[in-house]
Amino acid sequence: MLKQRVLTAAVLAPLAIGGVFFLPFSQFQWFVVAVIAIAGWEWANLGDLRQSPQRVIYALVVAALLWAVLSLPPGPVLAVAALFWMWALFWVCRFPASGGQWQGVPQRAVIGLLVLLPAGVALVVLKGMSASNQLLVLLFLLVWGADIGAYFAGRRWGGAKLAPHVSPGKTRAGLYGGLVTSLLITLIAGLWWQLPVTSLLALLLVGLVTALASVLGDLLESMFKRHRGIKDSSALLPGHGGVLDRIDSLTAAAPVYALGTTVSGLGSLLATL
Repeated sequence: MLKQRVLTAAVLAPLAIGGVFFLPFSQFQWFVVAVIAIAGWEWANLGDLRQSPQRVIYALVVAALLWAVLSLPPGPVLAVAALFWMWALFWVCRFPASGGQWQGVPQRAVIGLLVLLPAGVALVVLKGMSASNQLLVLLFLLVWGADIGAYFAGRRWGGAKLAPHVSPGKTRAGLYGGLVTSLLITLIAGLWWQLPVTSLLALLLVGLVTALASVLGDLLESMFKRHRGIKDSSALLPGHGGVLDRIDSLTAAAPVYALGTTVSGLGSLLATL
């Protein structure tokens, strides 16, 4: 299993890095649409669309809608995403009692669109900013920091479970460790960029909310997998599960982060530094 994970990561890491940082904007859009379409194919399985034709059709619908949405102003899309994730927090906190609101196949199909489309829009928005590479690097570091910090803090201190019905392995100590790690990463980035104090505080707030959103994205997919009775969204990536398993945190973090950097003006400010 470890050998599979290492080999898969060795192939995927250069592809992901190249796609995110080195593709020109127009090709990056196609790259994002392709990744989100694959995640859509996997989400169909979470939504009980188990037959291959159903999953392919759903993936094609996701890809077509994302391409169409990319031509619209991104602000409303990101705002809707932020509202959706606030409601998703209620579902996760109330699971399994909340199941009546989302367990139906049509509901889960619509939820998949609300999860995947804004994530794709957010990545394209960030890529289109003048300081795109800096902003994208920080986004990924925040998501990874929240995950790694949670892992080590959870192992070290354990304690009360965060969401025992959704993901029994996650603890509150892990949540706090992940948030502290992400805040430290944000602080280092802000000091490196030599941001004014007010902008640094705004960046710290964006970093905190982004880290919280990344945890929620992970929990939401775990909730759907637990309801569906599966461990991974697919077996597409040997040793790693599916694409959706790798980007679940990003689906929530990216829209929140893109909205925060836009509203706070951080994206524009970094372009001038």
